[in-house]
Amino acid sequence: MKNSIEVNGLQKVFGKKTAIADVNLQIAEGEIFGLLGPSGAGKTTMIKMLTGELNKTAGDIRVLGMEPTKFHTTTFKAQIGILSDNSALYERLTVYDNLKLFAKLYEAPLSYIDETLEMVHMLDVKKTAINKLSRGMKQRVLLAKALIHRPKLIFLDEPTSALDPGNVAQIHRVLKTLNEAGSTIFINTHNMEEATVLCDRVAFLHEGKIKELDTPKQLRYKYSTHAFHIETFDGEKIAFDNNEENADEIAALIRAGEIKTMHTDNPTLGDIFIKLTGKELV
Repeated sequence: MKNSIEVNGLQKVFGKKTAIADVNLQIAEGEIFGLLGPSGAGKTTMIKMLTGELNKTAGDIRVLGMEPTKFHTTTFKAQIGILSDNSALYERLTVYDNLKLFAKLYEAPLSYIDETLEMVHMLDVKKTAINKLSRGMKQRVLLAKALIHRPKLIFLDEPTSALDPGNVAQIHRVLKTLNEAGSTIFINTHNMEEATVLCDRVAFLHEGKIKELDTPKQLRYKYSTHAFHIETFDGEKIAFDNNEENADEIAALIRAGEIKTMHTDNPTLGDIFIKLTGKELV
């Protein structure tokens, strides 16, 4: 399988501050990859280097087989979609007219407009001016803008930040549909639940360095204590180490019908990040 993104020894320095330090990544075609970390971790800097908005200080980058010298070409831009904090819409124009501008810019068929709006559940407001929309609806239009030319690779920087659960769920459905159709997705987020639901693999970025990289499932298993957590009908909460010595006591509770809930230790990605860095994901 080919890689959509290859990064080796990547570094970005701003004056005396190192934003990205010796990062290595390989992201396969068709993968949903999550770069996780709090604000200021270097996630946005990473996307800006991968899309040509920022120049690297050191290291090698290849995106869709192209080096940074090609990132400003029409060939490169036609194959990527970007939703970032720099993404903007023309507030006084309608939803349709905004997307019509970008469709023409990318030489995409105008038929894609209605198709894309239907995909993000915004077809019914296509004649509405952007300044009349809620924040969540604007975010879905921005996502449609990023997708209007059917890019091979999509970069998303905190795409669901501060959105309500309904809008978050809708965006997640769209991203899964796109991925199933073959798009590779690179997503920056500090939302660990989002990463668990969406991503095939995730990397924890802290102070410009990758601290862990694996599937959410494997990371949660790796950092689990595998202990049994039991709550009885009397409200007592007991934790048992997962070993033979505790088997009889757990079995006795089961036979006595005293167990209300029982589960093994299963840390969230947020729990793992705190364990690795000592910092909250905010």
